Amino acid sequence: MSRHRPTFKPSRLTQSVLAALLVMPFAAAHAQTSPESLGTVQAGAQGGNGQTAAEREKAKQESAPHQAPTQGSLKAGQPQSIINQHYIENTQAATANYSDIISIAPSVVDIEPNGPGLGNSKGLSIRGFQDGQYNLTWDGIPVGDSNDFTHHSAEYFMPQDIGQIIVDRGPGNASTVGYATFGGTISLLTKEPLDKPQTTLYGSFGSFGTALLGAEFDTGVMKNYGDMRAFIDYRQLKSDGYLSGASTQRKNLFIKAEKPVGDNSLLTFVSMVNRNSGGNAAIVGATSAPYVSVSKYPYTSTLPGQIQKFGPNYGLSSNPLSQAYTGYNYDDFQTDFEYLGLKTSVGDVQIDNKLYTYAYYHSGWNGLDPNGGGCDYGQVNCLNPDGTFPAGADTPNGTINGANNIPGQHMYLNYRNWGDLLRMHQTFGPGTLHYGLWLNYQTYHRYNSEIDFSDNQAWNASGTYPNGISKAVDRLINGTFTTAQPYIQYDWNLTSQLQLRGGLKYAWFQRHDNAPVEQKSKQPLDYTQTWSKVLPAVELHYAIAPNWSAYAQVAKGYLAPNENLFYIPNPQTGASAVEPEQTTNYQVGTTWRSKALTLSGDLYNIDFTNLVQSRTVAGQKYFYNAGGVKYRGAEMEATYYIGSGISLYGNAAYNQAKQDSDGLQLAGVPKTTGAAGVIYNRGAWYASLIAKYIGSNYGDIGVDGNGNPAGIYQIPSSTILNAAVNYTVQDASFLPHGTKIGLQLFNLTNNTKINSLAGYTGGNVPLFYTNAGRSFMVNFSVPFQ
Repeated sequence: MSRHRPTFKPSRLTQSVLAALLVMPFAAAHAQTSPESLGTVQAGAQGGNGQTAAEREKAKQESAPHQAPTQGSLKAGQPQSIINQHYIENTQAATANYSDIISIAPSVVDIEPNGPGLGNSKGLSIRGFQDGQYNLTWDGIPVGDSNDFTHHSAEYFMPQDIGQIIVDRGPGNASTVGYATFGGTISLLTKEPLDKPQTTLYGSFGSFGTALLGAEFDTGVMKNYGDMRAFIDYRQLKSDGYLSGASTQRKNLFIKAEKPVGDNSLLTFVSMVNRNSGGNAAIVGATSAPYVSVSKYPYTSTLPGQIQKFGPNYGLSSNPLSQAYTGYNYDDFQTDFEYLGLKTSVGDVQIDNKLYTYAYYHSGWNGLDPNGGGCDYGQVNCLNPDGTFPAGADTPNGTINGANNIPGQHMYLNYRNWGDLLRMHQTFGPGTLHYGLWLNYQTYHRYNSEIDFSDNQAWNASGTYPNGISKAVDRLINGTFTTAQPYIQYDWNLTSQLQLRGGLKYAWFQRHDNAPVEQKSKQPLDYTQTWSKVLPAVELHYAIAPNWSAYAQVAKGYLAPNENLFYIPNPQTGASAVEPEQTTNYQVGTTWRSKALTLSGDLYNIDFTNLVQSRTVAGQKYFYNAGGVKYRGAEMEATYYIGSGISLYGNAAYNQAKQDSDGLQLAGVPKTTGAAGVIYNRGAWYASLIAKYIGSNYGDIGVDGNGNPAGIYQIPSSTILNAAVNYTVQDASFLPHGTKIGLQLFNLTNNTKINSLAGYTGGNVPLFYTNAGRSFMVNFSVPFQ
């Protein structure tokens, strides 16, 4: 079967700046750099406290803040977990995504069925808020999908370019902007260029046929170019993946450059280009006993499922007669992200502005109902040679009219964003005044059609199914989504230790669909809808001591409306009457930080209102606000430095998320999560053994034998144990100084339990994901200075 793969073209901003940056490797050779002039200290030189650089590094290394996998902030006004570059480099797979990295944090649950970083996360949640209900920002810039504000963890940044990730568990203050401040913010910060020229070659090899090779070039500070510094990082990844038929091929380029302008300004340019393709994104889960029957009480069956028959790593089939054939379930992603930032001051006003663009181009092919059907577990279509079905067999996989039909779908989702993020602040009276504006304009194009993989054609040239029941084009949507969020906030210093932070954010967003074929309604639509809301936030922050702080927060969160409000013949009957889903957050917490101990804890109470639901009256669907959810919980995290390079780490969380309508815990939300581990970091050695625990939960909400609402498909609790050992060459000899060799072991106990509900087949049979099995990775990096 032939496929059309769109040619990737970097944005014009990337092309122009990349051309200039390519000369840097040659310019660096002539740059007149001076370590002393850059404020660095040569090894062996004495610092102001009489310590050498090596002694200061040792003191820093042997401390709780340096070794902590996660730690709270002394300055934040809401619960926050900071994950530093040291933890990322020493414990995470070279293939890891941000979702893998933050999975260690309190109240975070991540589903990675294909192995570390070898596909998009299938269920990343914070306190039970699912993807699409929380923010993701890159260097402060909010990002999100065009239709439901979800994210794609495997399509953008890789761990080699991440300097820090902060997980905010709350809507933030007035200056926190984004599509979904509703459930929190994942803030990804790119790492800084080095001050000295260096070329680093690195790679990783391990389980599932995984291989990654990359190189990073740092220019160092270039005196001949106005003290500019930059780095270029490129890598390629190939892997078969843990799941059958889930291979991936990935290429990723990252560029960052910083240049001082005058005495008080800094220009920053960032560009990321990514290409990812393979069967990984099409994995839809597998059936499992005792849940292979349709969802009807008591939800059990004696028939074994695909997981029992083919193993926990079953994903797609190798049989071209099946809709689940890996060749028919294929995705191609092309993404880029660029911004030009300026930090400067005008009088007393400090300015931070980022002009940006980012894009996502996704073409995909899939069987109409992979892993579904009632014959041979979805492996083949089960037709007799004459094209008839065997006696008593279900119509498998949705196949209709003929022995040679292999029904499938082709889709694309393409969008590009243009925006600007302006932040300003200045001293004003007894405090600091913050104000700014986020603007974003997005254009998107969505398409889905029915095809036949047996001849790679649409069902009929006329655009109909063989029996004429429906058009072959399921959706063809061209649209725009515009967002504007101005904010103002004042941080009032009540005393030298007590600060009151209060402000307002005005959220305005407008969606316009110009659709020849709107999804579900299948009718043409040209419609625009606008929403707006004023969102207040108040924080009280108390610096009890230099290393101890406490806070209290009351803030509103919101969730911009999903495009599905337009998927009805007359969207004005529903969308105009629907308020965006909102939260009111009440949180208190405290953070302590010393050389021996980092400790933070918090309590939260969140009221989620305006739950969007729909009803059908006389064949017409109406959307409305109804009900909500009560979130209550407690969280803590701590690292204790014992001595001799050894630290103990732990976190724990209790997350209650009960529906107002029936008092049931939300599906897919465990009430308890936790982590525990031991870390050794001294001199050349780093080693860790860390376990993450996810409590039991229910895959979905159904009814019991009496017809009452009840949790169904119980997901068992799981503990995943990971280990890492790394050695860094201290004195150059056979290998250059700073050469690093490491071994990482994931899921040491080979826990392959079911960990989540993946969805349903066309016949309403549940599908599940399992934990990826045991794996290892051998890593190396070699710097040349």
